[in-house]
Formats: sequence, structure tokens, C-alpha cells
Amino acid sequence: MSRRLRMWVLAVGGLGVAALFAAAALRLPGFGGDVHPYGDRAVEASLARRTSNTIASVNFDQRAFDTLGEETILFAAVLGTVVLLRQTRDEHRVRPAPEPVAAPVRRYALVMLPVALLTGLYVIAHGQLSPGGGFQGGVVVATALHLLYIGADYRALERIRPVGLYEVGDAAGEAAYLILGVAGLVGGSAFLANTLLPYGTFNTLASGGTVPLLNAAVGMEVACAVVVLLARFLDQAVEIEQSTGSGKDRGE
Repeated sequence: MSRRLRMWVLAVGGLGVAALFAAAALRLPGFGGDVHPYGDRAVEASLARRTSNTIASVNFDQRAFDTLGEETILFAAVLGTVVLLRQTRDEHRVRPAPEPVAAPVRRYALVMLPVALLTGLYVIAHGQLSPGGGFQGGVVVATALHLLYIGADYRALERIRPVGLYEVGDAAGEAAYLILGVAGLVGGSAFLANTLLPYGTFNTLASGGTVPLLNAAVGMEVACAVVVLLARFLDQAVEIEQSTGSGKDRGE
């Protein structure tokens, strides 16, 4: 296919998408009015399923299939990064020399590590109750682990970050989301339908039916995915060198 033909295909596709967006915008309720049909329905469905955080209800109940697509995009991105940044034949690993860390930085990082880790787990666990959830909490958990890199050195981070284990966790989080979706079909309902568990008492950790479980699956997948993603980039920056010796040392 020539470049000219590709540009025509792109232009036609773009015009089609623009036309669909314009048609959808014409049917939207007036801006600033007191009629909010979509918001009212989302809140009503959230309250009916005992999910106090309406955003979590939208993400993991009313449009849980869309959230599966977003999670899968992250999973595919990490998989692609692992493949592209894998160690090649003309590269070898070197053990990075430890770098001195200022005492205040070391103390602050090591004190904040458990605090940040607990905060991330809290955000995941309470995603159906308050702002946050699996995506946000997963990033916080992954970032918390890397405070050890700042406060100590790269080798200390490696000891608590076996990349193979986190790769398994990434896949397990993605699989858990799919299994919960299939469980809805097995239970005689629809894929990812929130009909498997009791909805529980409003504003408690056990409320929301399958929303907390899907939230936890996303939190696990996102946390492990970010750890693996950062590990591959850090490997390239800290440990991997060209075997020919012509490449610049990228040690710590």
C-alpha cells in the first residue's frame, strides 16, 4: 500500500469517527441544565448495588467490560516492553556498584516506604467506598517499592522485586478479572454481570457485590505491571552493557 493510499484511508476513517462524535454530541443534554439522564441512571444503579463510590460502580459494574479493555491495554503494553527490552546476544549484565545516599534521603525513603505501601493497599481495598481504586492504588504500591532504590541501592530493590514473580502476578490479575466475568456466565447471567454475590450493607468493605473483587484484580495487575515495566527500563539503565565494550557504561 502506497503512502498516498494510506493517507486516504486515514482521512476517510478520521472523517467517519468525527461524524459519529458530532452525531453523539447533538444528542447530549444541554450544558449547565438540571437534567442529567446519564448521571442520574449511574447514581441510581450504584445505590441499588450498594456501591457508595459511583465511579467504581461505573468502572467495575456498569461498564466493567470497557475496564477489561483498559486493563488488557496495560497488560499488552508491558508484554511488548518485555519483548523489546529483553537482553540481546551482544549485551551482558554487570553488577552495579552501590552509590552513596545522603542520610536524610535514606531515612525519609525507608520511613515512607511502608507508609506508601499501606496507602496503596488502602486505596485498592476501599475503591468501592471512596475515590481511588485498583488503577490508582496499584500505581502507588508499585511506586512505594521503588523507594528502596532511592533510599538504599539497586541491589536492595532487586531482593524484594523478583521480576518473574511479578510477571506471574500481572498475568494472574488479568486472569482473575476474566474468571470473574466467566463466572457470571456460569451463574446464568451475563459476562461480568454483578449478580454473583450479595450486595451487602451500604458503605462497608463487603458491599458492592463483585465490584471489590474486580477492583482487587485490577490493583494486582496494575501494581505488578508497573513493577515489571520499571524493572525492564531500570535494567537497561543500570545493569545491561554492550559486550563489545564500545558502548558507554550505563552503571549506576
